[in-house]
Amino acid sequence: METVTVSSDFQVELPRGVREPLGIQPGQKIQVLLYNDRIEFIPVKPLRQMRGFLEGIDTTVERENDRV
Repeated sequence: METVTVSSDFQVELPRGVREPLGIQPGQKIQVLLYNDRIEFIPVKPLRQMRGFLEGIDTTVERENDRV
């Protein structure tokens, strides 16, 4: 776990060990969520990059008898 410091402008620098494995680039958008008294950063990926990420997923779902 790495520790960062919040600047006087409330900016935080993401450590290399965090941004490189996630492929975060300068200027990239990141969602910021408050969740159970903690902050979570979620990189926003371009829609084109998301293409095919569900390939091979099992889409069979057990349905109620009135939904068949």
